[in-house]
Amino acid sequence: MTPIKISATALGLLLMAAPAALAEEGMDKQAKIDNALSAATPMIAENASVMTPDGTVLREGSGAYTCFPEGGGVPAPMCLDEPWMGWLDAYVNDTDFQADEMGIAYMLAGDGAGASNVDPRAEQPAAGNDWVVEGPHLMMLVPDTAMLEALPTDYTTGEPYVMWKGTPYVHVMVPTGDRPQQPQVAER
Repeated sequence: MTPIKISATALGLLLMAAPAALAEEGMDKQAKIDNALSAATPMIAENASVMTPDGTVLREGSGAYTCFPEGGGVPAPMCLDEPWMGWLDAYVNDTDFQADEMGIAYMLAGDGAGASNVDPRAEQPAAGNDWVVEGPHLMMLVPDTAMLEALPTDYTTGEPYVMWKGTPYVHVMVPTGDRPQQPQVAER
């Protein structure tokens, strides 16, 4: 398995803090693996490692991706490459992050609970935090965040957009399918 930069404990802390469905509960090992791999394309899934949020390796892989099943704090299945694992480590530890290379993460099963498009620490929809529940998507990190200036932050068009602009956790969201119904938040 490709070494990961984030400790299992730190990953567990992040994912336990996230709003999440509890789909993992009651799943057997194979169901967890299948759920995790639903985040990626078949070719990525074929060689990906699979790990639970507590660091339990469910399947050793030979590829560049580590996939996590939904549940146990994970809001939706996801597959992360090494730059994204570094990003996650920085996010968990509330430290700055700058990608050294391009990074791509897969969430082809959608993102479940959603997230603020402007505040990386928001935990639920609220007035002014631009909460978005994304359908199937890719996420991209770039080493030069100035490259993101040409992209919008408007997530309503269905086109790629910048999430968390102006923060160390800035990245590009690339929708690849239909977006679920969005939560209605009353302005205060």
